[in-house]
Amino acid sequence: MWSAWWVWMLAALMFGVIEVLAPSYIMLGFAIGAGLIGLSLLTGLLGSLVGLAGGYGFASLLVAFAVLSLIAWIALRAVFGPPGAAAQTFDDDVND
Repeated sequence: MWSAWWVWMLAALMFGVIEVLAPSYIMLGFAIGAGLIGLSLLTGLLGSLVGLAGGYGFASLLVAFAVLSLIAWIALRAVFGPPGAAAQTFDDDVND
């Protein structure tokens, strides 16, 4: 069941809904990771990984999910900054 692409897409959707209900940037990283796993299973990029892992296909998918989620979280943190960071202020007005 865990090697089905639609399960990972459903998980990505659920993480996205949780992120909307409780914005924290953490669930968004999980949503991106699950979405990437679902897309790679759909396109066949991770199909060989699941097949080569034998009985450990689920474990290898979880490791790939964790790594992709961490990379997505780090990228989001680099782009948007830490939560609660000070807002950018301007001393000059464009109309002056």
